[in-house]
Amino acid sequence: MRRHINKVAVVGSGIMGSGIACHFANIGVEVLLLDIVPRELNEKEKSKGLTLEDKVVRNRLVNDSLAGALKSKPSPIYHKKFASRITTGNLEDDIAKVGEVDWIIEVVVERLDIKKQVFENLEKHRTPGTLITSNTSGIPIKFMSEGRSDDFQKHFCGTHFFNPARYLKLFEIIPGPKTSQDVLDFLNGYGEQFLGKTSVVAKDTPAFIGNRIGIFSIQSLFHAVKELGMTVEEVDKLTGPVIGRPKSATFRTVDVVGLDTLVHVANGISENCKEDERHELFALPDFIKTMMENQWLGSKSGQGFYKKVKGDNGKSEILTLDLDTMDYRSKKSAKFPTLELTKTMDKVIDRFSVLVGGKDKAGEFYRKSFGALFAYVSHRIPEITDELYKIDDAMKAGFGWEHGPFQIWDAVGLEKGLEFIKAEGLAAASWIDDMKAAGIDSFYSVKDGATYFYDIPKKAMEKVPGQDAFIILDNIRKSNEVFKNSGVVIEDLGDGILNVEFQSKMNTIGGDVLAGLNKAIDLAEQDFQGLVVGNQAANFSVGANIGMIFMMAVEQEYDELNMAIKYFQDTMMRMRYSSIPTIAAPHGMCLGGGCELSLHADKVVAAAETYIGLVEFGVGVIPGGGGSKEMALRAADTFQKNDVELNVLQEYFLTIGMAKVSTSAYEAFDLGILQKGKDVVVVNKDRQIASAKAYAKLMAESGYTKPPKRKDVKVLGKQALGMFLVGTDSMEAGHYISEHDKKIADKLAYVMAGGDLSEASYVTEQYLLDLEREAFLSLCTERKTLERIQHMLKTGKPLRN
Repeated sequence: MRRHINKVAVVGSGIMGSGIACHFANIGVEVLLLDIVPRELNEKEKSKGLTLEDKVVRNRLVNDSLAGALKSKPSPIYHKKFASRITTGNLEDDIAKVGEVDWIIEVVVERLDIKKQVFENLEKHRTPGTLITSNTSGIPIKFMSEGRSDDFQKHFCGTHFFNPARYLKLFEIIPGPKTSQDVLDFLNGYGEQFLGKTSVVAKDTPAFIGNRIGIFSIQSLFHAVKELGMTVEEVDKLTGPVIGRPKSATFRTVDVVGLDTLVHVANGISENCKEDERHELFALPDFIKTMMENQWLGSKSGQGFYKKVKGDNGKSEILTLDLDTMDYRSKKSAKFPTLELTKTMDKVIDRFSVLVGGKDKAGEFYRKSFGALFAYVSHRIPEITDELYKIDDAMKAGFGWEHGPFQIWDAVGLEKGLEFIKAEGLAAASWIDDMKAAGIDSFYSVKDGATYFYDIPKKAMEKVPGQDAFIILDNIRKSNEVFKNSGVVIEDLGDGILNVEFQSKMNTIGGDVLAGLNKAIDLAEQDFQGLVVGNQAANFSVGANIGMIFMMAVEQEYDELNMAIKYFQDTMMRMRYSSIPTIAAPHGMCLGGGCELSLHADKVVAAAETYIGLVEFGVGVIPGGGGSKEMALRAADTFQKNDVELNVLQEYFLTIGMAKVSTSAYEAFDLGILQKGKDVVVVNKDRQIASAKAYAKLMAESGYTKPPKRKDVKVLGKQALGMFLVGTDSMEAGHYISEHDKKIADKLAYVMAGGDLSEASYVTEQYLLDLEREAFLSLCTERKTLERIQHMLKTGKPLRN
């Protein structure tokens, strides 16, 4: 019988429990969030004359925890209204309600005795057949289910979410001694398809997969940093984005997570993994012991490896801990010649072979740390998993690594990796020799668009399971290429659908990208059925190539700039008015021109984690690629449903004027950027291209017809323009905006009002596009606009002048 999850109970409302509850609410599941009853009144309750029997008191802990989570940044919830899907209660009055749910998730304190007590109480009310799992990060699953019924044990396992549950994709599933295979298969599929996770079935070993390898990696660096005489800044420089790791790198990450959390897990591994061949590395170095004694735990205690202080001038400064003196000092810059060699390499995977060949301290660091890591992961098979790809999946999804250890090893070469291991006085696991003997010199290969991995027991390459729901562009780019220029690659996705993938830096949209989009539409109209615009980089697109705009404006090449902007506008209009369906698949940052492209597609298939908006105000201009026109058009389409036309237009005006960016795809519906009934959201980004292809195919097969160009866009003329100008005058007079901000806002007002027409009128899209382009060009002649663009190019941050 097919299992459905309509309602879950989350027991324990701490940071992790509330985060898990919010993420289930994100995907539309009804949630019952439970916690213990307070044993005494707080001062506020006493002053109100409340008693321990009052419901508001009995639910205080759970309600306060959830409220705190909902206020936290970044938000655990896609949209504030989704919080209404969560009902709170306590473990005395409401525990019987767990009998109504499909899945019970325990997230209480990490103590075996307390967990067993909770499970004993839950079993009294649990309906047989209901899933029941623990979010433990390391307590053996086999101990937790001891003494429970057969039905309980059959449906029980570990389900380890990583914090924050919304953002980190790893979902470790750890079977107990009697867990049903059907349960494991269901959770594996549910985690991927519904929760948007990378599901990894792990063995019941200390710290499972992610934390076992992740904590080893950090502990290894802790020990190496003193040996190599490196500073905190140097290690963070070498272990951040340059190797595809988060900006917080190593020491800043520890500060955010909390040193005490890391030490707790490291101690657990040390105590429970006596046979680990690198057991000594889990012992704490002296500087870590000192930090623990001083309670320098990171952000939670106000200082860790970094410390924020205010100077005499009132300005904040970030100090760094000197690991030799254990005193805080001003930050030092960290520069290495080896890193300079990788600056032109956009793809992280291409950098590893250069980094490990460095002749400086950086090269030595990489050879030493990768040698230790490669040896360690080789020995963890079959201890923590039988399949090497699960280790890579866990590190990518749980720790934000762009590439897992075995992928990095492939990038530097099998033999090179073995040299690094030997140089450290270590040895790889014996199965590596078996792999070499079988004539296989890489852990992964690609065949017919699918990824294969080295299967150790079979001593052969096997297909990584679960890929059928995905389209991995890296795997098909070469074999399915239809066209390529310096800005895009056009790939055949099969079934008559093309994909155009941006290849520019940060996926900015310049002349080559626009040419590629036009070529893709040409090809699709001639020989295919539909077009997807999607990629699998960190971000969909950060917008138009403002460097190109800046150079044209500085050189006063206004005719060329006018032609470039018109080319952008015309390309966006082709996205809407072509004879084939066009699907945009935004994810991550989708700003400025990337947003304009999405606005003009026939349909948007957005990843849930899409941060989309028209942000051109930040560089001193208005949206010039059809974005200003489109927001005026969408406001006009809403007029028919709303009597207060000026108020509607003002909302769309403010979306641009305040450079609003959604914090999720669901918020983009509120901004009018995504449209209900037309655009859709997918939770798992890995499924996005395949989903977009499916929608393109469905639209084509349903008889897609090119829509007629709009000639019926209602604009309000002087009535709206007057309202906007009064508003911008007031904002400037109150010193809320600068003189230049007012100038930009007035230009936008002119476009969205349809000019200074004497009365409300119906106009064409081209009329609005011409107004938009004229306004954009006039702003590009302003000195303050050029200052803003230059500042953005240098710092990546907007300037207010």
